[in-house]
Amino acid sequence: MAAEPPVLPGADQARRWAAEELAKPEYREAAPSWLDTLWRNFLDWLQSLDASPAGNAPVPSLVIVLVIAAIIAAAVILARPRLNARARQASDVFERETILAAADYRDRAEAAAAAGKWGDAVVDRFRAVVRSAEGRTILDPQPGRTADEAAQALSVPFNMESRRLARAAATFDAIRYGNRAAGSADYQEMAGLDATLDAMRPAPARSTAPLP
Repeated sequence: MAAEPPVLPGADQARRWAAEELAKPEYREAAPSWLDTLWRNFLDWLQSLDASPAGNAPVPSLVIVLVIAAIIAAAVILARPRLNARARQASDVFERETILAAADYRDRAEAAAAAGKWGDAVVDRFRAVVRSAEGRTILDPQPGRTADEAAQALSVPFNMESRRLARAAATFDAIRYGNRAAGSADYQEMAGLDATLDAMRPAPARSTAPLP
């Protein structure tokens, strides 16, 4: 059975499709201001074609469709880095819909590691580090805390492990939000940090009260 030929929209329909696509909130919020100006100028140009004198040769619909497709592609390319940046800024350590204890995160991490899902294993083991610190009242529970914030906060009572904490936070972000592949070595390092901190006694908080 022969495939049906693709439907080629007219100029008005192509313009309407493009307007609907670029009117989505993600494009309006992430696109640079100059792209908005370019898009308005392009719409004005399309409207001028409808009002062109009858003697002028009309611009083929295919050309209009290709130009609109190019503008949409440019909008996607330009908007993606800003959308990704906002996602990284909102990168909480914990899933907001899930509340688990440190032991639960360790169990999930071990199960993921046994299945060869190293990315999931590393992410959950870092969550175990943070949740364990909260359970020991070393950290106050703080919704929305990022991996970097958790590592910096833990570097105060565990100053000797500050470098490992910073590296663990970077690994967490790269795997969880940067689509970096993980391996068994990443998990072993994260599990070793978790075990080390769990066995350590945190340094006492420094008093800020003035001396008598």
